[in-house]
Amino acid sequence: MARPAKTSFVCQNCGAVSPRWAGKCSACGEWNTIAEEADAAPPPGSGLTKASKGRVVPLETLRDAADAKVARMPTGLAELDRVTGGGIVPGSALLIGGEPGIGKSTLLLQLAAAFAQAGRRAVYFTGEEAAAQVRLRAERLGLSKAPLALASETNVANILATLAGGKRADLIVVDSIQTLWADALEAAPGTVSQVRAATQSLVRYAKAQGSALLLVGHVTKDGQIAGPKVIEHMVDTVLYFEGDRGHPFRILRAAKNRFGATDEIGVFEMAAEGLREVANPSELFLGDRLASAPGSAVFAGVEGTRPLLVEIQALVVASGLGTPRRAVVGWDSSRLAMLLAVIDARCGVGFGQHDVYLNVAGGLKITEPAADLAAAAALLSSISGVALDPDRVYFGEISLSGAVRPAGHMLTRLREAQKLGFKQAVCPAAGELDVGVIKLGLSRVDHVKGLAETLGL
Repeated sequence: MARPAKTSFVCQNCGAVSPRWAGKCSACGEWNTIAEEADAAPPPGSGLTKASKGRVVPLETLRDAADAKVARMPTGLAELDRVTGGGIVPGSALLIGGEPGIGKSTLLLQLAAAFAQAGRRAVYFTGEEAAAQVRLRAERLGLSKAPLALASETNVANILATLAGGKRADLIVVDSIQTLWADALEAAPGTVSQVRAATQSLVRYAKAQGSALLLVGHVTKDGQIAGPKVIEHMVDTVLYFEGDRGHPFRILRAAKNRFGATDEIGVFEMAAEGLREVANPSELFLGDRLASAPGSAVFAGVEGTRPLLVEIQALVVASGLGTPRRAVVGWDSSRLAMLLAVIDARCGVGFGQHDVYLNVAGGLKITEPAADLAAAAALLSSISGVALDPDRVYFGEISLSGAVRPAGHMLTRLREAQKLGFKQAVCPAAGELDVGVIKLGLSRVDHVKGLAETLGL
């Protein structure tokens, strides 16, 4: 008589295992995410079904590894090459996530078609669409003549058999990993065990064959890639495709990259013919701003090695509510609360009876603290009704004492502002600058109170 299969209760949000079912996960605190799953059987040939003596693995030295240089494969998209560190490394695994409709499938279809047109073999597996639907998108993008191999399949065993039966693929695209399922598991597609098993099988094949693997991952309501965090540990690169669907701009950001920096971004514009690369995003983010309105300040930021100028908009109005409202788009809400408290305590300008709205134009998300000075300038401009100089940029971090601390890459920020025609810059007093190469008028401030005094507050 066969023994019944053991089951476990696994959280579909974080992957935590519980001995029994519960309505709330004790690890991540999410409700109704625990599902019963059968324990995975060891894969055939893995040596886990019985005791294995093992084999001797040949060892290498760092000198041997340095001699064997791996040539990156250019993607044909300069913005994607920038984010990945100069191209895709053969045998690497990349995971890309983003909200539905943001353009993940469009980006990967353009990438796979560029590989195929360059003479490399690219294979595109789709689990969410039929092959005919992908062809319709390719016709709309003008890629219908690209020699791209295409299949609609969700069975991992069939995908691996298809790859092994033909010529070695240089690029393998799977859209998406949550739709795949393995025969050895009884769980439904999209569960933690199925996603983990499918990822492990595909990554193992890509490493063995030297093929680049691109996986699409769904995201949760918090914007994180769905499934257990172990998936992000299994791949080499994790990319997030960000942007507001109300704006045409899309930001490709690396959250993890074993072969390059993680602070680079790529900027795309969604058009009728697909995603178009944006070589100079500063001009686009500042193209339609109304400079004469109070509450608008230009922030000179840096994303990785790329300087980026963006408009920060603030609106401060009298509140009719007992608790004034605070709404933030594109910036950290906790950072805004801290900045309002600093301005109140150090400048004597209170926002306790006002609703405060802060927005980063263009759908961009800013994370660096150097945006504090620009946000403070926009807030003070809005509450005073005094418009800021349209030819001036701001950057600098504000501490709890009100002091303006220096920011990194100050010369890079100023050069970008000078290139775009700005005349003045408000920057921290600390930090060395080569004034000889900068033609901007510099207003160096050491305290946020000095910024308020320039507006008559």
